Amino acid sequence: MTTPARTRPPDRRPATRVAAGLDGAPDSVDVVVVGLGVTGVGVALDAVTRGLSVLAVDAHDLAFGTSRWSSKLVHGGLRYLAQGQLDVARESAVERGVLMEVTAPHLTHAMPYVVPFTGATSRTTRTLTSLGLHAGDLLRRGAHTSVATLPRPRRVSATELLRLAPGLRTAGLTGGYLSWDGQLEDDARLVTTIARTAAAHGAHLRTRARVLAATGRSVELRDELTGEVRAVAAGAVVNATGVWAGDLVDDVTLRPSRGTHLVLRAETLPGLTTAVFAPVPGSGNRFVMVLPQPDGTLHVGLTDEPVDGPVPDVPTPSEAEVGFLLDVVAAAFDRPLHRTDVVGAHAGLRPLLHAGPATDHGRPTADLSRRHAVLTSRTGVVTIVGGKLTTYRRMAQDALDAATAHLDAGPCVTATLPLLGAAPRAELAALEQPARLVRRYGTDAGLVLDTAREVTRLGDEELLAPVADGVPVTLAELVFGVTDEGAYDVADLLDRRTRVGLVPADRALAVPAAERALALVATARAW
Repeated sequence: MTTPARTRPPDRRPATRVAAGLDGAPDSVDVVVVGLGVTGVGVALDAVTRGLSVLAVDAHDLAFGTSRWSSKLVHGGLRYLAQGQLDVARESAVERGVLMEVTAPHLTHAMPYVVPFTGATSRTTRTLTSLGLHAGDLLRRGAHTSVATLPRPRRVSATELLRLAPGLRTAGLTGGYLSWDGQLEDDARLVTTIARTAAAHGAHLRTRARVLAATGRSVELRDELTGEVRAVAAGAVVNATGVWAGDLVDDVTLRPSRGTHLVLRAETLPGLTTAVFAPVPGSGNRFVMVLPQPDGTLHVGLTDEPVDGPVPDVPTPSEAEVGFLLDVVAAAFDRPLHRTDVVGAHAGLRPLLHAGPATDHGRPTADLSRRHAVLTSRTGVVTIVGGKLTTYRRMAQDALDAATAHLDAGPCVTATLPLLGAAPRAELAALEQPARLVRRYGTDAGLVLDTAREVTRLGDEELLAPVADGVPVTLAELVFGVTDEGAYDVADLLDRRTRVGLVPADRALAVPAAERALALVATARAW
């Protein structure tokens, strides 16, 4: 990969730049970014590192929308390759390499996964799987991603398959394939880290700031905490609101699709540490993924269902999707799965671009292209839609190139700019900090702990203890979420900064700790 860019050391403690509400926000900037999902914070980082002044806003919070409902994968584009979308697949592979080797090695790791074959697996399916996985490895090589980062795929016997993925249904099992892709520590953590990095370079990021109206040269904002309405002048306005893009400009039409995931406890499928791609019966290239998570849960997904009507703030999985996912996974494992095994479920909406009745009318949303598009409205607002989490950086670059062609902006440097906390994997492994903090904050693990000590005056034993039985989040993380990551309330802390809310029962147990963290920071600030 390319050598990381040499940039000025950022200010890692810009406490006033990631905040709720508009108090202290600038009234005139080069770029206003609407939306603080992964693409929006990516645009903010790209703009500020090109030497532009930036205000990025969201009506809710960081990673409030689709960005926190992903499969938490850094995809190499294998599925898009199977659909013949070679450019999308190539772009995915390149951006995966950028994330894993340059910008966010602390938040990513190689994920082994297996594709099991049984006696009922057709020769065609076996051949296509083999060809697809090896073609995916060619994409890795073409993206110059090291084999040390992502090993090559290979055939495995039934015996090795069961060792990698204990619990697979043994009846008829003949072997399969072992391959590798990228996995995130957490999708919302990536968003928060990009936001912190943008703020450290000088961008202003404000949650609870709703855009009431926008043109290419100004926005009207409402502070959702105080009700204050103010105008902000801009050299360019970028609409990165994803599935809600059409609410801001009237000439964007999307065909949203819902992707649903289930959350299971790790003990539901004991010993499973390798992901399993279970084939969907009757489909040649669709799988349901069982994805072990760093926090001791399993995520099962995902669906691809078209969505009509108004776009909800928080989509709800349907019972039909829950049943479908359970049925496909249950067919691949010996242990029966039941609805009671599901301890959480969540859904996100993909902002797929509607290309018009001549091209996509009647097609399943699963078959629609994941290409992103940059559109300019009649009033000059630049909108970025489509795409996926893995390619957020390229999407941000393309949107900003279009929005700032008339501004005095420097070149894009985000492909070689490490996010806060990033370091080579060997350096991360040598850090003498708690492993959980290193996984989530990289070289900033010490900063997290030092901040919590300073604010709370508590000892490490209390700061690093799990906040409740079976809930690995620590008080140190919650405090840092308030002091440095702009968390305003309990929901920000549990549903976006730490993701405890993915399991409602765990969330209920963690509420007192989140309330305590907010109170401790408020007291410290009052001093």
